[in-house]
Amino acid sequence: MREPAFWSDPSDIRSRLLAPIGALYARATARRLAGGAKERLDIPVICVGNINAGGTGKTPVTIALAERLRDLGHRPHVVSRGYGGTLTGPVHVDPARHKASEVGDEPLLISAFADVWVAKDRGAGGRAAQEAGASVIVLDDGFQNPALEQDLKIVVVDAQRGFGNGRCIPAGPLREPLATGLARADALVTVGDATVQRQFDTPLPADLPRLAAELKPLQTGMDWTGQPWLAFAGIGHPEKFFNTLRKLGATLALTVPLDDHEPLTPGLLTRLERDALAAGAQLVTTEKDAARLPRAWRGKVLTLPVRLHFDDEDQMKALLAQFPAP
Repeated sequence: MREPAFWSDPSDIRSRLLAPIGALYARATARRLAGGAKERLDIPVICVGNINAGGTGKTPVTIALAERLRDLGHRPHVVSRGYGGTLTGPVHVDPARHKASEVGDEPLLISAFADVWVAKDRGAGGRAAQEAGASVIVLDDGFQNPALEQDLKIVVVDAQRGFGNGRCIPAGPLREPLATGLARADALVTVGDATVQRQFDTPLPADLPRLAAELKPLQTGMDWTGQPWLAFAGIGHPEKFFNTLRKLGATLALTVPLDDHEPLTPGLLTRLERDALAAGAQLVTTEKDAARLPRAWRGKVLTLPVRLHFDDEDQMKALLAQFPAP
């Protein structure tokens, strides 16, 4: 499901009419956080979450943290609920054995960079990671989950979209009131290029560090100008992927935005392949979407790898350095 257009407009009548239901949603989130029996592990837990529903750049931040924690001498393990997967866990993700339909596309992607545990019960997932030798846990999308005590809480937001109309689901994109969520956070990562970073104008608590970061394509030597492309993406905001390709000089014969985590069924892929052949184009998608491709299709679809770069690496390293490696 794509987010409604009125989630960005506080004056829209639909948003105002739904605001009372949004207030109920916010109260339900507050009760869950207040009533949860939090468990303290013997190792640090770093939460990467969001206040918005939908795509904010959380997965690239999780990968970036795992890489930097490893550079600091840690053995980072990621714990995820495995959205879109059928396994309840705890299960240690094995990309050679598991499918996205079992563990979710994001855990499968992250497993290329760190050990990943999928668990609907985050406490059980954390214990499994600790017993397996993790020295630190990166909790993926756990900001509104009370199962584990969190030593560092990082909120991620798309710098261009910000926090929308400031209302809670279904009146707006927020899982909880903005002031409440930011008050619990230890740091805010805003994801976007320099232009949207300058335009980000959400008032923040004076003591909340803001870290600007941008997703940039890996320099693989690929010439994106040599042929037309059919680009498809089932991420939070597919247009960002299409624009990245255009900035690389790619000619996009067709763009196909899909719903976030939309299954890549044989029928859908066959249609995309047929349309690409008719346009003389090559299929290309995101790394997250590629994790959902059936094995038979992986040689037919190219991917655009991207990595997160922080404007101030020292600022991020200082946040992580408070947790010394064993």
